[in-house]
Parts: sequence; structure tokens; C-alpha cells
Amino acid sequence: MKGGGGVGDGKKDYQAAVHEGLTTFDQLGIALEDVGKSLEAETATTGGGFLPRIIFRFRNETSSLKRRSFDPTNDLVNMSVVPAETSYVLFFQVLFPFVVAGLGMVFAGLVLSIVVTWPLFEEIPEILILVPALLGLKGNLEMTLASRLSTLANLGHMDSSKQRKDVIIANLALVQVQATVVAFLASAFAAALAFIPSGEIDWAHGALMCASSLATACSASLVLSLLMVVVIVTSRKYNINPDNVATPIAASLGDLTTLSVLAFFGTVFLKAHNTESWLNGVVIVVFLLLLPFWIKVANENEGTRETLYNGWTPVIMSMLISSAGGFILENAVRKYHSLSTYGPVLNGVGGNLAAVQASRLSTYFHKAATIGELPNAWTIHRFTSFTRAFFSKEWDSRSARVLLLLVVPGHICFNVLIQLFTYTSKDNITPHGALFTSLYMIAAIIQVMVLLYVCQFLVSLLWKMKIDPDNSVIPYLTALGDLLGTGLLFIVFLTTDYFDPDELLAPKH
Repeated sequence: MKGGGGVGDGKKDYQAAVHEGLTTFDQLGIALEDVGKSLEAETATTGGGFLPRIIFRFRNETSSLKRRSFDPTNDLVNMSVVPAETSYVLFFQVLFPFVVAGLGMVFAGLVLSIVVTWPLFEEIPEILILVPALLGLKGNLEMTLASRLSTLANLGHMDSSKQRKDVIIANLALVQVQATVVAFLASAFAAALAFIPSGEIDWAHGALMCASSLATACSASLVLSLLMVVVIVTSRKYNINPDNVATPIAASLGDLTTLSVLAFFGTVFLKAHNTESWLNGVVIVVFLLLLPFWIKVANENEGTRETLYNGWTPVIMSMLISSAGGFILENAVRKYHSLSTYGPVLNGVGGNLAAVQASRLSTYFHKAATIGELPNAWTIHRFTSFTRAFFSKEWDSRSARVLLLLVVPGHICFNVLIQLFTYTSKDNITPHGALFTSLYMIAAIIQVMVLLYVCQFLVSLLWKMKIDPDNSVIPYLTALGDLLGTGLLFIVFLTTDYFDPDELLAPKH
């Protein structure tokens, strides 16, 4: 009996302890609720003590993002989705691809300064209008592809081999669709611009430009897209943020590859134009017949299907903007031959840096919010502040400062290389005096600051409008960079010519 009584007493003691504990817990909960109400009332005034403020902040930070109130000058953001790298890490991750990209742009400028003297550009000068539009494909297609794949990689959507295969094939097909359409429209727009001064259309020249444009765009885009895939998969494997690496590498080879391919195909088709005129028509028909196949493949993936149907506005608008830059370039090169050497460098550096910022911002928005709603209850008005964009303590402002830091030393190095490579050239005198260099650096800083400011505003605006910035922002930025860069560079040459004409002596043939 004692034993049974002992067990019964133990059960009673245990039940009493549990009941007492639950009662105490309930009382604690009621007490905390009362304290919370009083703290909320206290923090509405300025007399709150240190401990109440700490508890209140703890309670605030554990609430949902939607219930927070934010000071626009000191936002509390979800730090788990902010890019983890410091300014130093960002600087060194961007530095190497930036230098490689710059070298590619220097060589692209040198190639352009040479090929503009070839029979292709002398017999058909309007093909020069195509150059910025075709070079802009790296922003329309390859750099956009890099940004899109970087976001997917950072979100973990390319970790398995099946995911990688589906995403890569669909995106390669999408790029071919975009390349075909943009190249065809660019050649038509170039022919229309050529019609303005002459008042007549040369259909044979139009066919040559269309064939050259299609062959250049599709082949160069395929090669560069495959390279982007390799870079992004490798970066992901070695824990390098592909947002910092992929777009600069796309820019590094984009200009040089596209210019070289255009010069090659243009020369081949020029010979065909003079001997076998039917060949240009066949090339056009073949590329257009391949278009339905690429559309079918791209349509099978949900991610690329959206871009296939709704992603044409930025691509076509940026092509038109770049072509306007091409119209300026055609007239500027006639007056200042050496401008063709600096154009790809100035345009490329600005678009390159802006594309890095756009890719990083887009990845952050994808992680932090649902498309159509800005993160942390922000409003579009927040992104109109120039001070916030460049001089605040926020992570994207810090990134903008790091990217701006690369502009002047980068251009100095690239310009020194241009001088070295053209030192022995008698046909291409490149200006390098103090006046020209100072004006050039001012133009470069203005261009990049405008692009970075537009970048952060445009990403937030398009996100709010439920448009994926990965597919839309970089085309606008690179096209605007081409137009701004070409216009500012022309002004630099005109100003230098006015104050120091000996700096811009025309080459003597």
C-alpha cells in the first residue's frame, strides 16, 4: 500500500507542479502583454528609458516587414537578402573582370578604327549606323542573359543538372529569337536613316546590311551566350557572386567579338553583292526560317516564355536608342577619325558598371519582395534622391561609390594602352593632351553617374510595374550609355578642336 500511495502522491505532486507552471506562464504572458502596451505608449514620447527602447525594438524587429514603419534615410532592411560581400570584396571581385572588359573594349576600339577604312565601310558608309546597335546586343542579349542566369543561380534554381539543362537550353533559344528580330529591325532602321539624306533606298545595300546584321548577331550571340553559361556555373561552383563577374565578362568580349564578326561577314557579303547577289537573300531567308524553331524551344520554359511574349519593349527601344547613337557616330567619325577608337571604351565602361549594379539590385529585389511590391514598404519616391543613391550608408549606395571609384583610374589605364597601340600608327592620331584627357574624364564620370542613378530608379520602377528588371533594365542602360557616351565624346572632340586644334590633326593619306 505504501508503494501505491507513494506513486499516487508523486502523480499529485507532478500535476500540481505542471499546473503551477502553466499558471505562472499564463500570468507572464498577460504581464508581457500589459508591458508591451505600456511600452508602445511610452515610445510615442521621448521619455522612454534605455531598457524599454531595447525591448520595443526587439518586438518591432520580430514583426513582419509589412508592419514596420521606416525612416527613408535609415531603413531597416532584411539583412539576410542583402549582398554579403563588403566594399573590399566587391571591389576586388569586380576589378578583374572590369580590367578584362576594358582590354576587350580597347581592342574593339582599335579594330573599329581599322575597319572603318575598309572597302565595306567606304562603299556602304551607312553600315556604320549598325555598329552601336549590334554592339548593343551585348546589353540587350548577353548581359541580360548573364543577369537573368545570375539571379536564377543565386536563388538556387540552377543547382541540379536537370535544372541547368532546362534553363540553359531555353535561354539560348530565347537569345537566338531576340538576336534574329533585333538584327533584322536594326538593318531596316539603318536603311531608313540612310534614306533621309539621299532620298532613295538602295535595296541591294539593304540586303547586304540585313544579311551581315543577321549573321553577326546570331553567331556572336551564340558564342557569347555559351561563354556566359560557363562563367555563371563556374562562379556558382566556387562561391563567387556571378552578379559581380558575369556581366563584365559579357562586356569584355562582346564588342570585340561582334565587331570582328561584322567585319568578316560584311566583307564576305560585299563580295557576294558584287558577284553572287542572290547569296545575301538566301542568308536572310535561312535565318528567318530558323526563327519558328527557336521560338518553340524558348516557349517550353516558363521563365523564358514570359520574356518571349512580354520582353520586347526594352530590346527594341534600346536598339532604336543605340541606332540614334550610331547616327551620331557616323557623322562624328567623318570629322574625327580617332573618335572611333575611344567610342567603344567610353560607352562600354559606363554600360559595364551600370550593368553590375542593375544585376545586384535585381537579385536583391527577387530575394526581398514579391514582384509588384517594393521591399521594406519603400516607395518609388525613395529612389529619386540623388543623395541617397550615392552618399547614403545603404548597401546599394556603397556599391555605387565602389563602381564610381573604378572610372578614372580605369580610363587612364585604357587610354594609356590606346596610346601605346597607336603610337606607331600613321593613320590614327589619338589625342592625349591635358585638355582632352580632363574633358574625357569629366565626360566619363558624368556618364557613369547618370547611368547609376537611372539604374537604381529604373529597377525599382519596373519592379513596381511588375516587369522583371533582369530582362529590361540592362538593355536600356547600355543603350543610354551608348547614346550618352557617343554624344559626350563628340562634345569633347569639338571642345578640344575649338581650344586646341593641333591636338586633333586629321590623318594624312
